Amino acid sequence: MGKSPRGSSLIYLIILIAVVFLVYSFYSQQREQMPRTSLTQVAEWVKEGEISSIRVEGDSLLIGLRDGGENVSQKGPESTAVEQLRLLGVTEEQFADIDLEVVQPPNWAALLSAGGSIILVVAMLVGGYLMLRQFQGANNQAMAFGKSRARMYTADQPSVTFDDVAGVDEAKAELYEVVEFLKEPEKFIQLGARIPKGVLLVGAPGTGKTLLAKAVSGEAGVPFFSISGSEFVEMFVGVGASRVRDLFEQAKRHSPCIVFLDEIDAVGRHRGAGLGGSHDEREQTLNQILVEMDGFDTDTNVIIVAATNRPDILDPALLRPGRFDRRVVLDRPDMKGREEILAVHVRGKPLAEDIELKILAKSTPGFVGADIENMVNEAAILAARRNRQAIWMDDFQEAIERVLAGPERKSRIISDEEKRIIAHHEAGHALVAHVLPQCDPVHKVSIVSRGMAAGYTIALPENDRRLLSKGKFMDDLAFTLGGRVAEEMVFGDITTGAANDLERVSEVARAMVTRYGMSEKLGPMTFGQKQELVFLGKEIGEQRDYSEAVAQEIDGEVRRIVKEAHQRARDVLESHQEQLYRIASYLMDIETLGADDFVAVFEGREPAVVEGPSPPVSGSQSTPARPDPERRNPALDMPPAPAPA
Repeated sequence: MGKSPRGSSLIYLIILIAVVFLVYSFYSQQREQMPRTSLTQVAEWVKEGEISSIRVEGDSLLIGLRDGGENVSQKGPESTAVEQLRLLGVTEEQFADIDLEVVQPPNWAALLSAGGSIILVVAMLVGGYLMLRQFQGANNQAMAFGKSRARMYTADQPSVTFDDVAGVDEAKAELYEVVEFLKEPEKFIQLGARIPKGVLLVGAPGTGKTLLAKAVSGEAGVPFFSISGSEFVEMFVGVGASRVRDLFEQAKRHSPCIVFLDEIDAVGRHRGAGLGGSHDEREQTLNQILVEMDGFDTDTNVIIVAATNRPDILDPALLRPGRFDRRVVLDRPDMKGREEILAVHVRGKPLAEDIELKILAKSTPGFVGADIENMVNEAAILAARRNRQAIWMDDFQEAIERVLAGPERKSRIISDEEKRIIAHHEAGHALVAHVLPQCDPVHKVSIVSRGMAAGYTIALPENDRRLLSKGKFMDDLAFTLGGRVAEEMVFGDITTGAANDLERVSEVARAMVTRYGMSEKLGPMTFGQKQELVFLGKEIGEQRDYSEAVAQEIDGEVRRIVKEAHQRARDVLESHQEQLYRIASYLMDIETLGADDFVAVFEGREPAVVEGPSPPVSGSQSTPARPDPERRNPALDMPPAPAPA
């Protein structure tokens, strides 16, 4: 913001006065540096004809000599300079050749005194003005501290529409009523209908809550205020409530409009759950939100849209009818939804002819919209890194694995012994998953290190599954323990490579007993109640509502389920030893097997992956040879493993 004209004029005036006094000071300094002479000597110079001019300024005489020099003299104050020179013997004829000039000098003392007073007054005025401006600026900043920081997007700005949101058809249908109300409110008012004052979007992170709220604004063509819940709370008491009031005042002025509160759980938690007592700054902010939402008139046409992934910790008063009337759930997209989301994100990108979005959607179970966007971006980066003009199918496959397990760590050097263990471990996983009927089909098995994993086996479901049966759980437990069992069978020893497998198995087995009632001994009951601190928003423990004897029975059932899954995996691997060794042999040589190649190796056929030259082995200390299907696995030459106890 520029300075005001009045302030600039005062500054220019001060500068002008300063320049005048600087010029006068310079002139006075030059006058003082001239040679001074007596009035008698001046009279002698006049008689001798050496003076060309005399300039009289008060009692001072500025003498100009004919040789170009200058002198300064002083007369007495009792008479004029001419009279005093006549008394010293200068005649009228001698004065005739001299240019005599009498000037009435200004009263510099008075001027300096007046100038000093003027400067003092001007300085006081300017100082007071600047202090007032500074005080007003500080006051404005203090007042702006309580202003809302919501960002407003108008209808003329580029916006998102429902065409840019895919995979959430039910949620879009719910919110389309909000769009209709903002476009044609009279249709609802004539029938006495009241549109929901607030819509709460609930869903896992990345499911598109913020994007859907922007789409509602883009479809309706109304102003859109966006603010995060954490932007209300500051270190000063009362700032949050002040920002809430300012936000709703702005919304009323721009009605009809949409106010979007992202991550509302930052200020909407249960009241009375604060660590510092019941009186909390967040509670004041929440109270103000409750008052403002319930204070809207039916004709204001302001709709509140909020998003959270923790609806369980919100205050009940916030969720009651009249505030957030409608709750829209955004679940993880199914296969059809993922295909639609992929179609949105690949829009405008050059794709190769071999791209099949349906296969990619099938390969990304559990992915939300943010994951799919990240995967498409990773595929584009990989294609650019490989100097391609379009994105190929293998770029997408590699991007999926990067999102699931992390980037390949080809620089990791492993010994041949560790490589043999990893190969048999992953072969055990893949073999059990392929044999057991309720396990998901093997999509890929590899011993190339990714992220923190030394190797990985990816099993993807054919269709989306909402319900899991006990048989499915048991097959998956055996699949998870397949790597550990393979190590025991082939090497007669175990390693730390199955640490994560054991952790997952123990967690699932305990959930089967305590949460899903899948224990025949304990029956269809749940055991334990979770304790959660609402203020922290996380689980801090589990309350035991059962006796010590029941706890021992639970531990026994968990142990029994894990042992049963372990034995089932061992039975599968013992009955398919030749396939286990063959799969491990191919993995040690070519490191990665896709779904078709894995089935071919399992059935004893030659995989298509080895028809060309053998690819380099990443992380290996030796150069591999071409796989020989008839070659006996080196692990078969090892002494037999001891029988399990």
